[in-house]
Amino acid sequence: VQLQASGGGLVQAGGSLRLTCAASGSISNTGMGWYRQPPGKQREFVAVVVGKTVANYAASVKGRFTISRDNDKNAVYLQMDSLKPEDTAVYYCAADSTPGPLSTWQDSNRYDSWGQGTLVTVSS
Repeated sequence: VQLQASGGGLVQAGGSLRLTCAASGSISNTGMGWYRQPPGKQREFVAVVVGKTVANYAASVKGRFTISRDNDKNAVYLQMDSLKPEDTAVYYCAADSTPGPLSTWQDSNRYDSWGQGTLVTVSS
């Protein structure tokens, strides 16, 4: 499946953005994750949704970000609220159809499809 992330932009601290990951095919049986790569740093896990509603978040975004999916639209969303300057990064979505424990979905190596990334810049 091919993925395309969109929705990034420039926002002030405390603001909100909603990212969309559009898939070229069905994502009904896939786990969908969001990762980000801050400037000069390595890519890091943000959130994942497995099945219809099972989700996991990085500690740094828990309570501020919400991942959701719409299988009918082949899309996954990342609602980002109370944004901070440290949330500035290129955000990527990823997909994988191999089942596994929730904890394994934080490992970026397990994903076989990646989107091209969308830049989120949070100004202070």
